[in-house]
Amino acid sequence: MPDTRIESDSLGDIAVPTDALYGAQTQRAVQNFHISGMTMPGNFIRALGLVKAAAARANAELGLLDQTMANSIGEAAMSIAQGEHLGQFPIDIFQTGSGTSTNMNANEVIAALASAHLGKPVHPNDHVNCSQSSNDVIPTVIHVSAELALDTELMPAINALANAIAARERTLAGSIKTGRTHLMDAMPLSMAQELSGWRAQLQQAAQRIDTSRTQLRRLAQGATAVGTGVNADPKFAARFCFYLSESCGQNFAPADNFFAALASQDVAVALSGQLKSLATALMKLANDLRWMNSGPLSGLGEISLKALQPGSSIMPGKVNPVIPEAVAMAAAQVMGNDCAITIGGQAGNFQLNVMLPLIAHNLLQSISLLANSCKALADHCITDFVVNAENIDANLARNPILVTALNREIGYSKAAEIAKRAYREGRPILDIAQEMTDLPRDKLAALLDPANLL
Repeated sequence: MPDTRIESDSLGDIAVPTDALYGAQTQRAVQNFHISGMTMPGNFIRALGLVKAAAARANAELGLLDQTMANSIGEAAMSIAQGEHLGQFPIDIFQTGSGTSTNMNANEVIAALASAHLGKPVHPNDHVNCSQSSNDVIPTVIHVSAELALDTELMPAINALANAIAARERTLAGSIKTGRTHLMDAMPLSMAQELSGWRAQLQQAAQRIDTSRTQLRRLAQGATAVGTGVNADPKFAARFCFYLSESCGQNFAPADNFFAALASQDVAVALSGQLKSLATALMKLANDLRWMNSGPLSGLGEISLKALQPGSSIMPGKVNPVIPEAVAMAAAQVMGNDCAITIGGQAGNFQLNVMLPLIAHNLLQSISLLANSCKALADHCITDFVVNAENIDANLARNPILVTALNREIGYSKAAEIAKRAYREGRPILDIAQEMTDLPRDKLAALLDPANLL
């Protein structure tokens, strides 16, 4: 058994590990919540440190904390924001719905660090949590952590993938391939045109995500327990946002309505929906790559993805499209996360949403999964896939759907007869069209030239 010390809270005494920076309330949560074995994301804990540091600075300015004590609290909180002491946050994600346990975890850790620095007691509630409630801290941290993750992780990753695709577009304009609708042969297009669709999907997804960020930067801090701001100076919210913005380089501001900011998680739900939309785009892109890479002999074989690892424990030489498969699974997880966030969003009972830790975890996980998926596709698929020109050209030459270009000359019904015969005999559409029409071969060749059909 580890060495312990005795800590006290309003429920009485409890044994806490001697080397723990946290206190009684954290220990009770550790003992109470054995649900998943997963703790709150590191991004969330770091953002919580930023919030606590900004609150200390605002409290000092408003005369609610001694400047020396506020400095000690701020330094301790910033050490957490910088990723230190993450092992001191052991509470399960599935805990009290307000996230009170995690807020008190931070208060206790910061109080211990500040007390050691200051040489006198710093109280987790009276000092670290001054002008705050778990009910406004946790919704604030959800917004702050998501905004910072979008800014530093996801948006750059989307742009990098879009740029990688754009670079390949410039080299593949002359590569003409058979289009496919319903997975069946269709009219031709260039590979650059096909890739441009992927790029546009990504750029549109980024634009949609960006529309959520304005509301994401509106924060609940200052609402305290139920939205009335009890125990907080009326100027606290604005000063808090000023100091938080200064430390983050973002333009945070108080929420327009504190009651909505506590009771709802509509902004998180909206953002999750946009993340799900990006996930659908990435899954489409990943599956297109899988189909194009299929074979190498009996599939489409249009491209060859880089071989990253052996693909089978029994079939020597087999190589699989592992990155697109991993991305498709990540996208599926994001879609599942969105469902959980949506259910969490409706749990705003009167003045407080009570599924905040669930929303925080799933939202940050979705951002991370999508960012890493974009990086993996850019680095391991888009930049170095090889176009199998011979396969593409051979399939295109045998594609009877090219006969669509003759509709205006010979009519749909006659063109359909030519296409069916070409399918049946496995011969080039040009030869069949010459036999079944009065059009000169050179005119037919011009009409059926895939380069003229783009």
